[in-house]
Amino acid sequence: MPISGLKNRFKEIFNLEAERSFFTPGRINLIGEHIDYSGGNVFPTAITFGTYAVVTKRNDKIVRLYSENFEAHGIVEVNLDTLVFDEKDNWANYPKGVLKMLLDAGYKLEKGFDAVFFGNIPNGAGLSSSASLEVLTGLIATTLNDVEIEMLDIVKLAQKAENEFVGVQCGIMDQFASAMGKADHAIFLNCRDLSFHHVPLNLKGYKIVIANTNKKRGLADSKYNERRSQCEEAFAILKQFIPQATCLGEISMDEFNKYKHEIKDEIIRNRAEHVIVEDDRVLKSVEALNNDNIELFGRYMIASHGSLRDLYEVTGAELDTLVEEALKIEGVAGSRMTGAGFGGCTVSIVREEAVDTFVEKVGQGYAEKTGIEPSFYISEVGDGGREITK
Repeated sequence: MPISGLKNRFKEIFNLEAERSFFTPGRINLIGEHIDYSGGNVFPTAITFGTYAVVTKRNDKIVRLYSENFEAHGIVEVNLDTLVFDEKDNWANYPKGVLKMLLDAGYKLEKGFDAVFFGNIPNGAGLSSSASLEVLTGLIATTLNDVEIEMLDIVKLAQKAENEFVGVQCGIMDQFASAMGKADHAIFLNCRDLSFHHVPLNLKGYKIVIANTNKKRGLADSKYNERRSQCEEAFAILKQFIPQATCLGEISMDEFNKYKHEIKDEIIRNRAEHVIVEDDRVLKSVEALNNDNIELFGRYMIASHGSLRDLYEVTGAELDTLVEEALKIEGVAGSRMTGAGFGGCTVSIVREEAVDTFVEKVGQGYAEKTGIEPSFYISEVGDGGREITK
């Protein structure tokens, strides 16, 4: 839905004119999955799908939220002075959480706003629709209230909202990519200290193809929290022998191999091994891209999926089937799950001339094996969150 259409909906819903427009993207993670909350290095990109909002500032502390994606919930009205999690508010708990974190951090939000949201990121697809909505809310609230704040601080508070208000123990990668993305670049992000740089993404005749399992990710949030807890348990054991380490992502392969036998529980040991090996893969992958070696980068993607399947156990039959079918197609450099897992999407690097065949054959093979029709998106790499001024 273009901005003009969203403004028309705003007038229908609130009987007012929308004054300003904003957009924040979703993200894909090319490699480095489930390691951001353990302080690893990750390699995401912002995409050109995302969340739009048209808004008008109010003269009181009321915030009225409406989403075209959740029409059944109608208008959710809250007061900036009394922001609490409420199950019945469903999707609106994400923006409410960001507003609460901004206020708790001391930022002055004196005026509320009316907002109509529309996202063209498929909900539950693992492309960070929630992070996009969170960053978008922070951008709207601070812009309308003339609050001086760095985008990185919005990122941190958006993550905090998801952790503490919504209750999902996510890392910071999703919000970071949504806020800090740059067209035609990936982000090499160190999640320990949030140092980063943009890496030119020269795919040399390849396209990024997202394939959606179209399986609802009912287990994702609870399993996400469980995996984070398991990583923390592994780190607590290893830290006894590597006291200088501040997080699991800081432990080297050599150190892990030296002390991994101290982790007696095989499942906990496997979780730690994934984090440490995946972090090493990210470093090698960035080097491969810097050397224009797409084929090597693709092999690291495939190895990443194998680790997420066998050591971290977050893939599931649907994601595994999509990857298996993708790797049968000539012209596919690599394929892997992206996001939290248990459904959601895969990301594949596919030669331009093979994209149509990829969509046809992978779609057919996946549907035959799972009984579910997948969806495909050809993704461009876009900029991060911003106000739309044209």
